[in-house]
Amino acid sequence: MSSTPPVVVTVEGQASGFAQTLQLGHHAFTADEVPELGGTDTGPNPYELLLGALGACTSMTVSMYARRKAWPLTAVRVRLTHTKVEASEVPEAETKEGKVDRITRDIELIGSLDDEQKQRLLEIANKCPVHKTLHSEIVVRSQLVNDLG
Repeated sequence: MSSTPPVVVTVEGQASGFAQTLQLGHHAFTADEVPELGGTDTGPNPYELLLGALGACTSMTVSMYARRKAWPLTAVRVRLTHTKVEASEVPEAETKEGKVDRITRDIELIGSLDDEQKQRLLEIANKCPVHKTLHSEIVVRSQLVNDLG
């Protein structure tokens, strides 16, 4: 069984500010923070990138499922927000004190779908790989290296 090589993302920025250059294969773009937080607003902030990844994955996954089923889905629009809220305001949160991150994901399904199809597509949205990653145990290993070249 062959496996796909891991994706390598390189991020680089000057220590004097927040603007970062992201290199993802042949794609390159900038991430930054808003001026109120000391950035120059030359690109999305890290949480916006996270929301974008979840929204894109959601739309792709729902669309792929609908295509396979030959359902009349013509477009998907996903609107996401991220807030930090008191854990006591989120009944499903495991943490009971302090703040937790809450992502709200509104999904609009455009097309002549019946209620059963819409509900199934909502279930499928929760199975997108990024959604599953955000709900799984994540291990981040960090190490210092001398030269990434």
